[in-house]
Amino acid sequence: MLEKSKKERRRNDIEPLMNARIKYNQVRVIDVSGSQLGIYSSDEALHMALNLGLDLVLISEKSNPPVCRIINYGKYKFAQEKKAKEAKKKQHNVTIKEVKMRYKIDVHDYNVRINQALRFLQAGDKVKANVIFRGREIQHAKLAIELLNKMAQDLSHIAEIQQSPVKDGKNMIMILSPKKL
Repeated sequence: MLEKSKKERRRNDIEPLMNARIKYNQVRVIDVSGSQLGIYSSDEALHMALNLGLDLVLISEKSNPPVCRIINYGKYKFAQEKKAKEAKKKQHNVTIKEVKMRYKIDVHDYNVRINQALRFLQAGDKVKANVIFRGREIQHAKLAIELLNKMAQDLSHIAEIQQSPVKDGKNMIMILSPKKL
């Protein structure tokens, strides 16, 4: 038996079975307007579609008998691509922006970090607040937790805590996400 080429297999996985490639004994046929015509043999259904100058496309092979539809496949494929494009346009990818600081941070520097986080959250992105420790500073983890909790409190009007402060190696991390309206 001959092995199918990769390109042919990929095309068969993406495109539905249509016309002469449908090899079922009986299929349920739906016409262009969406009304059921009944159960026919594959050959009869294909003959009906070709008489109309359209394609017979397998819609659902899991049902019993499999469902085929008589449609113009070129227009159908174009409409599907257009729907996918529209859905992709409406989609917003959320990225994680990082704000780094030390647990011994000055008031002005802290306010700069709060403003950065506020700008990221208003843009709809998540914020990863990262407190970095060096050397033996890791012993002061409680101060870092207090700092991150203060940050969450200051941003509570626009953000909610997605991940509470967690120690990650020599860092203390907290993730904030924008509040849902």
